[in-house]
Amino acid sequence: MKIKVLLADDHKIFRDGLRTLIEKEGMEVVGEAENGRKAIKLAEKLMPSVIVMDVSMPDMNGIEATRKIKTGTPDVKIIALSMHSDRRFVLGMLEAGASGYLLKDCAFGELANAITQVSTGNTYLSPQIADVVVKGYLNKTTDSSSGKGADLLTSREREILQLIAEGLTAKEIAAHVFLSIKTIETHRRNIMQKLNMKSTADLTKYAIREGLISLDA
Repeated sequence: MKIKVLLADDHKIFRDGLRTLIEKEGMEVVGEAENGRKAIKLAEKLMPSVIVMDVSMPDMNGIEATRKIKTGTPDVKIIALSMHSDRRFVLGMLEAGASGYLLKDCAFGELANAITQVSTGNTYLSPQIADVVVKGYLNKTTDSSSGKGADLLTSREREILQLIAEGLTAKEIAAHVFLSIKTIETHRRNIMQKLNMKSTADLTKYAIREGLISLDA
């Protein structure tokens, strides 16, 4: 049976290249998503074997999308393929439920091997990422500032925080996530209170620092 792959990356030219290479390996690319929100919908609809997921995407990042996909469709395996080797991104994806993490400068043969490994229930980390993971977990208990604020936020609040940081107004966010403007404003107040922040600029800086958005995404 062919391995069914879903590609989630906000750069179409990158998805096109991956599709060509993956299909040459005898696997089937069943769908493409340009953001995390679409990836969630396609995962539920298409039930791919493996999702190759970028971490930094607009609308909803790969970490939040992975968390929601693994909650709704736990049998779907996810591999992070990112330009970021920072441990906040790596540990964020793995803690959200990803089974693998590779950097975008890896050889395609490594990605193909990772997809095969993950589809059979194994975990795959590229060597440099494995080192990041080990150091990250060793330092996690002593680094109280890392992720502390993010842990206070609900999944919905993290989702809305990303949209605020991307510059959407309360009205735009409300239409986007199908909630009332009043509810969005309440979420915003709660987020600012939990993080002890006073302005949108503070929230944006925090979102960048915690990997919810990226300046070079």
